[in-house]
Amino acid sequence: MNMKIKSFLARPFASYVHKAILKGMTTAVADQEAILKDLLQVGSKTIFGTEHHLGEVRNYEEFKQAVPVRDYEQFSSYIALIKEGRHNVLWKGLPIYLAKTSGTTSGIKYIPISKESISNHINTARNALLCYMATTGNSAFSNGKMIFLSGSPELERVGGIPTGRLSGIVNHHIPGYLRTNQLPSYETNCIDDWETKLDKIVEETIKQDMTLISGIPPWVQMYFDRLTEMKGMPIKDIFPNFSVLVHGGVNFEPYKHRLFESIGKKIDTIETFPASEGFFAFQDTQEEQGLLLNTNSGIFFEFIPAAEAGKENPVRLSLRDVKTGENYALVVSNNAGLWAYSIGDMIRFTSVNPYRLVVSGRTKHFISAFGEHVIGEEVEYSLMKAAEDTGLNITEFTVAPMIQQERGKSYHEWFVEFGTTPGDLEAFANKVDQNLREKNIYYDDLIAGNILQPLRIRPVKKNGFIDYMKSVGKLGGQNKVPRLSNDRNLVAELEKYTE
Repeated sequence: MNMKIKSFLARPFASYVHKAILKGMTTAVADQEAILKDLLQVGSKTIFGTEHHLGEVRNYEEFKQAVPVRDYEQFSSYIALIKEGRHNVLWKGLPIYLAKTSGTTSGIKYIPISKESISNHINTARNALLCYMATTGNSAFSNGKMIFLSGSPELERVGGIPTGRLSGIVNHHIPGYLRTNQLPSYETNCIDDWETKLDKIVEETIKQDMTLISGIPPWVQMYFDRLTEMKGMPIKDIFPNFSVLVHGGVNFEPYKHRLFESIGKKIDTIETFPASEGFFAFQDTQEEQGLLLNTNSGIFFEFIPAAEAGKENPVRLSLRDVKTGENYALVVSNNAGLWAYSIGDMIRFTSVNPYRLVVSGRTKHFISAFGEHVIGEEVEYSLMKAAEDTGLNITEFTVAPMIQQERGKSYHEWFVEFGTTPGDLEAFANKVDQNLREKNIYYDDLIAGNILQPLRIRPVKKNGFIDYMKSVGKLGGQNKVPRLSNDRNLVAELEKYTE
């Protein structure tokens, strides 16, 4: 097939899909109600459905009474039954895959993917690209090579069910017309050791016409660093037709400046919000802030106001009752058999017509050693603003509490790997502290009341975070450095890599 024909054919398809998505924006609340009905109908015939009397549930209010919010630990007994080969546990039949994901507390989590839910993962990624084509007119990228930095597509069997990383599972479903454009090769994607894999990816792509690159920002940055080391030139000169960067998994802001610097020019970016539990949202336009919530894709969403998160019986809202500007914990029920499942992500709506959101942090990742409840978004903003004001580059960072028993001795300790080290570290730390005080009133009160000292920064040496991730076996794939911890377990290890 002539390469140029691809972008030509893609255009009408992009426009068709984009129109359907625009229509879906106007029916979001009704679509959500219809999805809940459909889920209950299938779910009522399962083991879970019988135990929770789903057959008697007629509306959302009754659903909340019947099904409590759960996290993975509270679901694991059902997953154990599925792994034993039991049918109709959470959804009809058996899942077609189990997506393996590293849980923070539970070790490995196994998330079911059903014949009904797989299309949510495949089509949403496709729709993000098609919306981009339809709204910008840029379809030329589909003529070149695209790279998807993903986990290994090799699958093992658990209880007879093919099991692996979500990105690896999705790899098996990439449509034929994209296959010829896709890099790295299957063999390279199967390499487990990230460093070896990265070298192979560079080798396979360095001479190609790369037009689209997709992956988690810190790994894309490592890929760019390798390329630049080898060629001694910015990415725009290595890949002159590179025009789209697709990213997700972590907040883009802390990485943006350095990524664009490596590329050597500004290019379009498409943000996505995929997880093993579902592909929740994607950026549908270059003009507006926020990601469009996937309201008609087999997932029923609930939202718990931040102040209620973690309570025994939290307030739960459906889409019709959400407001902009508030932080909510995201809860999903889907057509793979998750029921009122707490994802562990906090989101905030930037608009409710249509429903667009930003991911504001993890429900477990916050610091509240002293009741300050500082979230990921606040530390990222505080550091990036200070970096921008002083013209500095930040590579990676994490924050932990330093608790000293006597009053006025404790503080937040920031471990920061700088691209360029500040001349006056203390003045820079004060800037960050000031920004955080403006962002978080509880933190401000604690500093003002002399209960906490202003934050301190410990510089991490070059590639320190990469070396740390390597040492704990978490380099590559979908692994990311947590921004915040409530204890010092992570930073106790990281201290070995400080300057």
